[in-house]
Amino acid sequence: MTALILGGATLTSLGDGAATFTALLAGDAGPVPLAHGDPGRLRVTRGHHVPHGDPNTPFRASGWLTRCVREALDASAVDPARTRVACVVGSGLRELAAVELLDPRAVPVQRLHFAHAVRRAAPEIGEVVTVSNACSAGGHALALAQDMVELGDADAVVVAATDAMTESMLAMIGRVADEPTDRVRPFDAGRTGVLLGEGAAAFVIVAEGSHRPDQRGAALARVLATGLSCDAHHETAPSAEGIGRAMRDAYHRAGRRPRETGLVLAHGTGTALNDPTECAALRDVLVADGGDPLITGVKGAVGHTSGVAALTSLDVALRCLRTGRVPPITGLRTPLPEGKDLRLLIGEPAPTPGGLVQLDAFGFGGVNAVTLLERP
Repeated sequence: MTALILGGATLTSLGDGAATFTALLAGDAGPVPLAHGDPGRLRVTRGHHVPHGDPNTPFRASGWLTRCVREALDASAVDPARTRVACVVGSGLRELAAVELLDPRAVPVQRLHFAHAVRRAAPEIGEVVTVSNACSAGGHALALAQDMVELGDADAVVVAATDAMTESMLAMIGRVADEPTDRVRPFDAGRTGVLLGEGAAAFVIVAEGSHRPDQRGAALARVLATGLSCDAHHETAPSAEGIGRAMRDAYHRAGRRPRETGLVLAHGTGTALNDPTECAALRDVLVADGGDPLITGVKGAVGHTSGVAALTSLDVALRCLRTGRVPPITGLRTPLPEGKDLRLLIGEPAPTPGGLVQLDAFGFGGVNAVTLLERP
C-alpha cells in the first residue's frame, strides 16, 4: 500500500520551502560566515545558519520543529483532536547543541527527544517517536511513518526532522580538509568538503486508501517505498554496495524498475568519498537497468542539514513535481570523473522529467535510506 503526502513545511538557511526553492532555481545561494563557536579553533569558517535568532540560544532545533509541525498540520487539514495522529521525528544530533551550551545537568533527558516540541504544536498528537539514524534519519522516519499508516497504527503520521549545528560536529568536519572549506560543491572535480546546514521539516502522510480529497484537499505526492540498509562498512566511509542495496530494496518494495526513475535528488555532500561512491551506486542500479535520470541535489545551497537532509530533498522534490522545474546543483561547475556519464544538472533549471523520483540519504556507519515518489 502506498502513502500520500497531504501537506508539509520546511525551514532551511534560505527560509521556508518556497524561498529555498526560489534560491535553488537561481543557483546563487551560498554559505555565510560561521556564527557558532570559534571558527579559528574549529577550522570551519562558514556555514548555512537558519537566520532567526541567536545561534547560541539552546533548544533552537526544538523551536524550528514546533513551527514546522504546526504548519504541516495546518496545510494538510488533519486535526489531531479528531483523528489518530502520531509523529516520527528524525534527527542526527538531537539537542546536542543545547547540551554543549548549557550545563549538561540542566538539560532534562526528555528534552533530547522531541515529544515536548511536537506537543507544543499540537497537544492532541498521540505517540511521538524520535529516531537518531545519523544523516539518513529523515528517510528512516519516513519509512517508519509509512509502515504505521499502512498497518493502521495511526490514521495519519507527521514525519518530521530537525537539527542545529553543534561544536562537536563542526570540529569533526574541520579536521578533514587541509584548508577550511569555502562552500559545498557536490559532484565537482574541485570539491573540498562539506559545510553544515541546519533547519527542520515536517510532512503529514496517510494511507492512500483512507484519503478523501473532499475532506483534506489534494495529495502532493505518493510515497511508494523507502529502501533501507545498514552495511556497517566503515565508521564514516560510504559503501557503493551498501547504498545500492538500499536502492534495490526501495524498488523491490515498490514493485517498480530502476529504469522508471526520471529524477534523483542525490545525497551529494561534496566530500572526497561520498560523491564518487554515490555515482557508482547510481550507475550500478539505475543506469545498469537502462535508466538515465536527471540528477540534482541541494547541499551546495543549504549545506548538510544532518538528519533533516532527506526531508529537505523531499520538499524540493514536491516542488519540482508541482512547478515542472528542477533546480541545478549549486556549486557544481566541472563534474568529477566518476560522474561524467551521468546527467548531473549544471547551471540552469531543467524541466521536470516524467517517471519516479528517487531521494537519497546516507549516514555514517552505512545507515542508508532511499525513497521513491511519484505524482499523486
